[in-house]
Amino acid sequence: MRSAELKTEDLSPSDGVPSGSGSSVPHSALRTPRSQDPRWVRITLTSLALLAMTVLVVIPVISVFVEAFADGAGAYWNNLTGDADTRHAVLLTLMVAPLAVLCNLVFGVAAAWAITRFKFPGRTLLVTLIDVPFSVSPIVAGLMFVILFAGWGVFGPWLEANGLRVLFTVPGLVLVTTFVTLPFVARELIPVMEAIGPDEELAALSLGANGRQIFWRITLPNIKWGLLYGVILCNARAMGEFGAVYVVSGRIAGETCTMPLQVEVLFQDFNSPAAFALASVLTMLAVVTLLLKVWVEGRVRGQKAEGSEEPQMTQKDADKT
Repeated sequence: MRSAELKTEDLSPSDGVPSGSGSSVPHSALRTPRSQDPRWVRITLTSLALLAMTVLVVIPVISVFVEAFADGAGAYWNNLTGDADTRHAVLLTLMVAPLAVLCNLVFGVAAAWAITRFKFPGRTLLVTLIDVPFSVSPIVAGLMFVILFAGWGVFGPWLEANGLRVLFTVPGLVLVTTFVTLPFVARELIPVMEAIGPDEELAALSLGANGRQIFWRITLPNIKWGLLYGVILCNARAMGEFGAVYVVSGRIAGETCTMPLQVEVLFQDFNSPAAFALASVLTMLAVVTLLLKVWVEGRVRGQKAEGSEEPQMTQKDADKT
């Protein structure tokens, strides 16, 4: 009796159906699946994506620079440098953002190391708490720090008794910015360190290396691109923070106004040219951050490609020998 299985030699190369008279397989069942979507689907989806990006990103960004340079380059420069409060806002932002990034760099590395290298009670809770700033509104985050450090708050009376103040000061801006940007470095490092594993570090430890040597010579070279990626994202978020800083700073002109707050102050004062000029600086910083992000992603892809080629080269060398 003829087997029920369809054999390769029973197929006719001309029509793709069995050549035997006793079998009948629909031609559609043997049809080769599509390798890509229809042309009209690709064109439609691409056009919609480009339209959305143009309307939501490209046109607003171009509009900021058009408005900033509407009165010429001289007026643009004067809007940035002629006002003492604007100059102070730029300098304050360039001070607060790096300090917040530094704090998150230390915390992110420590948290990622603890989560990926040790098992301890509360580990899952720590991972969850790291994501809290992502789920809490910046305005709510600012109010949380007001409750903590105001004169009637939790720590306010003790701070006032010791002559210390957090709200409406630069340390308060750094603290709240650090909280808002807390997850960026840690969240980039945790999957990287989990993928790398502790094998190299344990090998170095067995050979007599101390903790400092293991970190600088083993761990840091392996996580450097993920660390840099997290720092770039953290810095971009820190420079553009508005909500939490708005609540904690008090919006004191020339003292606690960062660039986003100063843009709002200038716009409320109907000084649109100066507001757009300062907004263009923030936009340029965002573009630089995006370029750095793309560069880091390219280096990471190149490093992964080199890592995947090494085993193949080793196999070829083995075959030659």
